[in-house]
Amino acid sequence: MITIINYGCGNIKAIQNVYHKLSIQTKVANRYEDLLDAKKLILPGVGAFDFAMQKFIDSGMKEKTNELVIEKKVPVLGICVGVQLMTLSSEEGVLPGLGWINATVNKFENRKASYPINLPHMGWNDVIPVKESSLFKGLEKDARFYFLHSYYLSCNTVNEIIAESDYAGAFTCAVNHENIYGVQFHPEKSHRYGVTLLNNFARLI
Repeated sequence: MITIINYGCGNIKAIQNVYHKLSIQTKVANRYEDLLDAKKLILPGVGAFDFAMQKFIDSGMKEKTNELVIEKKVPVLGICVGVQLMTLSSEEGVLPGLGWINATVNKFENRKASYPINLPHMGWNDVIPVKESSLFKGLEKDARFYFLHSYYLSCNTVNEIIAESDYAGAFTCAVNHENIYGVQFHPEKSHRYGVTLLNNFARLI
């Protein structure tokens, strides 16, 4: 059973549709009580950092999610802004992140690039695993995923980086720390590649 946290910022139905095709049960958590029996969590996210974080706080589910992830070590997958919320902070806002991943979220436009870049970074891009991870099983050679973002993760702990992509230079697009996983791209919009990744997450022990 995959519990998808619905705090008002995420492609909930698209994620459910993928798992329905895989015959894997999902549950949508809309309030604190819906998290009590969670065994695996997905924290989706779209929009601006502060807006998403405030919505998460207002949902009443932030503290229980933190308890499940940090104390009970429930596996969690953050998607797009969901993984950004897992970091320490973001240049996009002033609210603190959850602090699960030792990283900050930075603006693409502040990077030194040899050519002008368009923002947001939108569309399909190669994803290159940089260390072995069960999340990318079967995706080591030709993985391509759909991106839509203007901010990227800057990791302070290199061994938490599990995959990179390239847009005006290499950037971190997937991370893992113990039971905590996060991807900057949208697996729920990435066809067979995304199906494989979401299936891998469901099968994590």
